Amino acid sequence: MFKYQFRWDTVLGSFDFLMSGLQMTLVISAMTLVLAMILGLIIALMDMSRFPPLRWIGISIGEVIRNTPILVQLLWVYYVLPIVFSVRIESLTALVVGLSLYQAAFISEVYRSGIQGVPTGHREAAQVLGLTPIQSFFRIVLPQAVRMTLPPLASNFVQLIKFSSLGAVISVSEITRRGMELSATNFRPLETFTFIAVVYFVICWPLAMAIRWWERRLQNR
Repeated sequence: MFKYQFRWDTVLGSFDFLMSGLQMTLVISAMTLVLAMILGLIIALMDMSRFPPLRWIGISIGEVIRNTPILVQLLWVYYVLPIVFSVRIESLTALVVGLSLYQAAFISEVYRSGIQGVPTGHREAAQVLGLTPIQSFFRIVLPQAVRMTLPPLASNFVQLIKFSSLGAVISVSEITRRGMELSATNFRPLETFTFIAVVYFVICWPLAMAIRWWERRLQNR
């Protein structure tokens, strides 16, 4: 019976190569989260707009993005946008744009629920104090909404770390792509991708546990 001979030294010998990919993964995730938070707020405000055309645009954007596969969206951004606009889009740019739009569609729902969760009395009190609707939103409503939405936003960061692995499909040099390149040269996919899976788990699991603890603390206040 054939017995597989494990060769973990082939992975450890390329540790720096894989860790450079991990650094790229974390940078992509951080950049994407910032952009997604900004875009998500814009989409949420469009969804709640009293101007019907603007509201329809916001709702349409969210529904289309949330109901199509993220991989298809990334491929569309990478391959289709250059054709439509006659521009060259780098693979890293396509990944950041695609992930940002995808996460923004979900973050917009988080923002919307947070904004709508602010008690009406707080808005009425702001009006009594003479604040304009814009001042009331940015000084009273938005700070409270952000506080309620921080744990879900942190959860989105964990998701982004995992979703960034899709960049391997369009040749972004994150850790999964580095693993594909390494396994193609050392012919050790079992050791290579097992190591990468462990790296993802070591990063994502503690973050997920910390977020759950944070949510419980906020609920008990």
